[in-house]
Amino acid sequence: MNRGLHNDLILILRLLRQTKPQRLNIIFIYILDLLAAPLSLIIPVPLMVAVNCIIGDKPLPAVMSWIFPESMSSDINSMLILVAVMIFGIALVIQLRHMSVRLLQTYVGEKLTLEFRSRLMSHSQKLSLAYHDRKGTADAVYRVQYDAPAIQWVVVYGLAPFGSAALTIIGMIAITVDIDFELALVALTIMPLLIALIYFFRHRLRNQWLVFKELENSALAIVQETLSALRVVKVFGQEDREKDRFTAVSRKGIGAQFRVVILETAFGLLVALTIAVGTATVLYLGVLHVLGGELTLGALLLVMSYLTQLYQPLETIGKQLTKLQGCLASAQRAFVLLDQLPEVGEKAGAKTLKRASGDIRFNNVRFGYDEGRPVVDNISLEIPTGSRVGILGKTGAGKSTLVNLLMRLYDPQSGIILLDGVDISYYRLADLRRQFAVVLQEPLLLSASITENIAYGRPNASMNEIVAAARAANVDEFVQHCSEGYQTQVGERGLSLSGGQRQRIAIARAFLKDAPILILDEPTSSVDTNTERIIIKAMDRLMENRTTLMIAHRTDTLKSCNMLLEMINGQCRVLDVSVLDTVSSQSPLR
Repeated sequence: MNRGLHNDLILILRLLRQTKPQRLNIIFIYILDLLAAPLSLIIPVPLMVAVNCIIGDKPLPAVMSWIFPESMSSDINSMLILVAVMIFGIALVIQLRHMSVRLLQTYVGEKLTLEFRSRLMSHSQKLSLAYHDRKGTADAVYRVQYDAPAIQWVVVYGLAPFGSAALTIIGMIAITVDIDFELALVALTIMPLLIALIYFFRHRLRNQWLVFKELENSALAIVQETLSALRVVKVFGQEDREKDRFTAVSRKGIGAQFRVVILETAFGLLVALTIAVGTATVLYLGVLHVLGGELTLGALLLVMSYLTQLYQPLETIGKQLTKLQGCLASAQRAFVLLDQLPEVGEKAGAKTLKRASGDIRFNNVRFGYDEGRPVVDNISLEIPTGSRVGILGKTGAGKSTLVNLLMRLYDPQSGIILLDGVDISYYRLADLRRQFAVVLQEPLLLSASITENIAYGRPNASMNEIVAAARAANVDEFVQHCSEGYQTQVGERGLSLSGGQRQRIAIARAFLKDAPILILDEPTSSVDTNTERIIIKAMDRLMENRTTLMIAHRTDTLKSCNMLLEMINGQCRVLDVSVLDTVSSQSPLR
């Protein structure tokens, strides 16, 4: 089997395996679609009856004579009424079938797309941060939003016409052979030419579709990057530069799409010309057969009508194949995402963990983002339950990486991390991550209300619990001045609030989660002195009875720590906490 065709079949089968919840509906769609074949076979029958039985004064066909009384064939008015009723009845049945198929296709297609998108979305969240760091978030966004609908087109709209077209072709050939074998043989001579055209264009179309989608993906990435960093773009006056970047990539995309259209139209042109040659040849020979008395005029009209319907599904198959390559290119990209294995996986039979005590140990832990360049290099340390650990070091020393390894956002390349004496890789991921509450340097808020942002870690929390957490984090202080109180929308990424207000909401979120281990990653580095004091008071309350790891550069933030770690080039050493008293309160430690 041709390798390209084999790959197409593999992709189609993989798409079909995604359709299990809708399989009965899909089968019903295919059955309704297959009815198009017998219905198309009877469309020319009223015309044949009118020409042969009314104008030509021939008897009704044998099948019809069993249904209608013989006396009807001698009454022209009855015959005309019969022809009219047949035309109306055939049209009604065809339209009812068409309407049913359209409604089912829309319902099933949208359901399939939603389910496939959900699976892609879920899987993309399971992939490690390292994967998204390499590929960029726009890559996953494009595959989820724009590649996923391929399943709808291929399964619902793409495959069904092939079945009905195949049955139509078989039926048309059988009837045409019965009427005039020579004409049928001539009509079929174009099929090898069509197969050759399909073989020639299929691979070229797929490759060009992949190029176009990659370029469209790149254009989306530029838009996402630019709008995410719009303040920086505006401050540095780089609007024109970003527009030029987007335009350059989009222009390449237009070129790629134009090449797709050239291939599609060239294929369509060659298919149409091949069919035209076949039709002209059959008509030429058919007229000669009529003139020679080998064929009646009604039979020729019937043959030509069937020939049109024979070539129409062939043309449909050709057009479907060009569209199919674009959709299979999307399906291929979607499955590339699904085939990515999460670098941070969950072991079979992983342990459950309700609430950890907070005892942490690093044993010879080594990790690097790039091969041969460790960011955390052979670190061993013990953090007893309830410790308040300050972590300091220069930018890039491995401070944030250390806590990311603890939360299993990455897995160490060697060594193990223990929580309550158990290797963290043996815990269920969801259970492990429930043990951590995190407050970052740049708090990440959703485009939602203050209430929803505080309750993000505990969506089922009561309003009383949310308000209590807000008061503990000094959020209530500024919420009282908001027109909609706790239902105030914070805007995209919380940018309608000040940095200090966003940080306090993040602390309230940590309060409400009530996790036994607290991660504070430079939570006061971007706020003023007065706001810092408010945040520090809230954090002091938050750290009570919790194991805390705090990354910071100012001594005020670390005053409450009873253990101090310094990261230097991936190495870690324990410092005496008395070093905090040797520098001024607002000085950076390193």
